Amino acid sequence: MSTRIIVFDVNETLLDLAALDPYFERAFGDVAARKEWFARMLRAAFVSVITDRYTDFGTIGRAALTMTAQRRGVTLSEDDRVWILGGMRRLPPHPEVPASIERLKAAGLRLAALTNSTKEAADAQLTHAGLFDFFDEVLSVEYAGCLKPHPAVYQMAAERLGASPGGLRLVAAHNWDITGAMRAGWAGAFIARPGMLLGPLDEQPDITGPDLSVVTDRILEVEISGF
Repeated sequence: MSTRIIVFDVNETLLDLAALDPYFERAFGDVAARKEWFARMLRAAFVSVITDRYTDFGTIGRAALTMTAQRRGVTLSEDDRVWILGGMRRLPPHPEVPASIERLKAAGLRLAALTNSTKEAADAQLTHAGLFDFFDEVLSVEYAGCLKPHPAVYQMAAERLGASPGGLRLVAAHNWDITGAMRAGWAGAFIARPGMLLGPLDEQPDITGPDLSVVTDRILEVEISGF
């Protein structure tokens, strides 16, 4: 029987960013601005990784919000900024997540979270979502001083969890996170949420599914049943 530790990405993988849509509708008059904003966050994060200059995800989020407003010719009020950025700490889990996490925990698997958010923000997010107590460890990239998918993040997580890379499996809804983890020697499990795809140049994990419930079924088969 495998003894892999199951490690979860947080934003979009476990928590539903669509809960921010009413704030973006109010501030921008267009819910599509939320996806544009998060895409700008990720692009800025990747620049941070490529240039090896760490900036925390909260600061990146604020900068991306300013850029999105400038791009759309919108003047944001301070209340709009507070509600959008503060809303990141009040995200609900995707509907199937709590029961799926509980099934994995009940099966005796060790669970951890690994996020680009700061530790303080991640703790607040998972506590609000009712998921915090399921995790043995909640790890932030700030411990590595760089953002995912920098290889040092996955190395840091392995060291803090006391595991070899081969003893870890990342569950994520982002192709770049899965690819980063697998190239660091981890196994992967990809959640193909709407709009999320694995590309032809990405690493291809042995577990994929449209939501965490299906992915959980496969994790239990592979990690517990051994097939």
